[in-house]
Amino acid sequence: MAKIKKGDLVVVIAGKDRGQQGRVLEVNTETERLIVEGVQRVTKHIKPGTRRDNQQGGITQVEAPIHISNVMVVDPETKKGTRVGYRTEEVEREGRKRTQRVRIAKRSGKDI
Repeated sequence: MAKIKKGDLVVVIAGKDRGQQGRVLEVNTETERLIVEGVQRVTKHIKPGTRRDNQQGGITQVEAPIHISNVMVVDPETKKGTRVGYRTEEVEREGRKRTQRVRIAKRSGKDI
């Protein structure tokens, strides 16, 4: 189970964008990299007519992947970076009791 998921608010802890916050747009578990909104922006040259949204081409800024070890999930209470832990709780669904893992912030103990 991945500790960082799509849609999480994360803070960059290493690299040129250190200290910036953003939402996770995409997670690649095979390469352990993710794309964060507004972080790790690089210049990309696009040929004319290769994409539907950009018919004339040119130079654009896009987000590049960043390694998962260089970000931390933002704690909902303190608004600072925190490690992720898990808590198991019993949930009743359709008359059956099942155990469910819930992600929690190690800094404050609140659910993420």
